[in-house]
Amino acid sequence: MINICIIEDHKDYRQALCEMINFSDEFQCYNSYETAEIALKNLIGNEDLILLDINLPGKSGIDIIPELKSINPQAKILMLTMLDDDQMILKAILNGANGYLLKKSKPAEILDAIQVCLSGGSPMTPGIATKVLNLFKQYIPQKNEQYQLTKRETEILHLLVDGLDNKNIAETLFISLETVRNHIRHIYEKLQVHSKSQAVVKAIREGLLE
Repeated sequence: MINICIIEDHKDYRQALCEMINFSDEFQCYNSYETAEIALKNLIGNEDLILLDINLPGKSGIDIIPELKSINPQAKILMLTMLDDDQMILKAILNGANGYLLKKSKPAEILDAIQVCLSGGSPMTPGIATKVLNLFKQYIPQKNEQYQLTKRETEILHLLVDGLDNKNIAETLFISLETVRNHIRHIYEKLQVHSKSQAVVKAIREGLLE
């Protein structure tokens, strides 16, 4: 039997979750706690999954994720909360949460999410999944930003990939040949390459111009 632990301060909701879990054939509500502090004192390390609220009296559910992981590294942590704030979602995931559900989820959806989480997935309420994708698009830099190429350097690199020589690049961008040479020198330094062919290969291989 799979052991589920609940950390939730709302008594009626906590009891309803326990009853729902115990009604299933696969899971049992091993234990439940109303605060983070009580949970940290009583967890014994054999929990398979922890359903964790965020707004708890005392320590926040998000803040105790690393502590829960240190007590039981194998336990999956599934956030179950009313909060869909972008920063809360991001912090929970960065702290090690394996999934993020809203409390408005139906009982069947919660049970399915538990199963997905235990199978190695990262279940999320659909609206939360969209927020996560948008957040990571926002915070993860584009590949060319890793090399801090300027807009002009990116333009010139694009033209190098297209096969233009220095003279044609100068004519295309209406700049001097010497300016083109200076930009190309800076591109070499930033990409840590020593020739046009190496710069072109790196740009294509790493998708710098996508």
